[in-house]
Amino acid sequence: MMKQWFHKWQESQKILGMNARNISYIKPYNKRGAIERVDDKIWFKRVLEKNHIPTPDLLGKVRSYQELREFDMSQLPSGFVLKPASGFGGGGIVVVYGERKHEEERVWVRGRGDYFPESRVRNHLYNILDGSFSHTSTPDVGFFEERIKMTKFFRPLAYKGIPDLRIIVFNSTPVMAMLRLPTKHSGGAANLHAGGIGVGIDIARGITTNAILNDKLIETLPETGQTLSGIKLPQWEQILRVAIDTASVTNLGFAGVDIAIDREKGPVVLEANARPGLAIQIANLSPLKERLEKVQGLKVPSVKRGIRIAQDLFGGEVEEEVEEITGKQVIGLKQTVTLYGPEGEITVNAKVDTGADSSSLDWSLLEELGLEHAKEEFESLNIDHNASANELRKQQKEINEYLHSQHMTLQKVVLIRSGNGITIRPFIKISSEIEGVKYVGTYSIADRSHMQYNVLIGKPELKHFLVDPSK
Repeated sequence: MMKQWFHKWQESQKILGMNARNISYIKPYNKRGAIERVDDKIWFKRVLEKNHIPTPDLLGKVRSYQELREFDMSQLPSGFVLKPASGFGGGGIVVVYGERKHEEERVWVRGRGDYFPESRVRNHLYNILDGSFSHTSTPDVGFFEERIKMTKFFRPLAYKGIPDLRIIVFNSTPVMAMLRLPTKHSGGAANLHAGGIGVGIDIARGITTNAILNDKLIETLPETGQTLSGIKLPQWEQILRVAIDTASVTNLGFAGVDIAIDREKGPVVLEANARPGLAIQIANLSPLKERLEKVQGLKVPSVKRGIRIAQDLFGGEVEEEVEEITGKQVIGLKQTVTLYGPEGEITVNAKVDTGADSSSLDWSLLEELGLEHAKEEFESLNIDHNASANELRKQQKEINEYLHSQHMTLQKVVLIRSGNGITIRPFIKISSEIEGVKYVGTYSIADRSHMQYNVLIGKPELKHFLVDPSK
């Protein structure tokens, strides 16, 4: 699918390539002096602090071999980030998350779980000073900054490292955004080339749309199965404000601003890139060139105006593009679902729950569908619901073996844990339809009379859709 998508857009000249980026946007809108200054991360941090734009605190810097020999490692905390001042593409960046007690020297622990002793820190600083990670291959400066403290919001989405956001700002307008998630394969780095995940964002609403891993569309996190679409990001308007302000104070007309959300400080700027990469187009399934052309030449007198332009121009098109390219319908958290049974069909309101492991419907709906005999089948199984957990597991296995050998309406029974303990619940397959999409759903049958919705749509059925919580 991805190859077909690229081929289609490359032919239509909508996707932005590297040459077009350099000639049409970097050269005219980013002056050489501004690029050189923003490439110096220490200068960049000073500019942000001077303009009261949040950024991680500077803990220390090493500008020469003499300073390296004299640098006191005892002043460093148990967690920090070590960076080359003129590095690029994430090269030379070391993130440590904790410290291991050692008698001879301090020993820190990196995201991959490997040890990073004081001697290796000094060796790494030596390589930085030598220019090993500099984009100009000239002598560089190494510096330490505080490590971002992860918010609870991102814990289910990140493997050890800190997720960050890339916002493309052009003409004081945020035109495209991407959430970057660290994975086990990337060693905790939120870097797409290292194996991180890129998640497209509806820039008007701050809601994730679709995701890519190694240039392939994915729907869930590989490690946990967490759904990646339909996530409402916190403090979204403030994030856009910070991105626009950063591009403004650095005099970059075309910039990629990287922002993380700190548990205590909120949105903080990690860096600004005068030559932003183009993989953000894949994560959004949207061509960047088309968006840039829409805001080129517009008068944008204020940050508020820039955000409003982005909301007006790019809010609705994301959903349409995602539906067209993925072939999946975008649905909300409250949907009408049509259920089909032997004696007709019924249409009811349903709750969509991206965290539910299964779909569910109330016993009362079976009679309306002509499936009331499923209840009789379940009752005939004579399940001892007061039995121990081990006994219930044994009953479950025996019952499922029996159901598989018979032609019955019930498909299976499953042990369900709830506040009332462990119970055995029946499951049934029912033909269903949401927003014109027909599928065969597997529903657990339960008493939902005390709940607002008689039907709940869970993760197994949501594979047919993309979920937008704002709908």
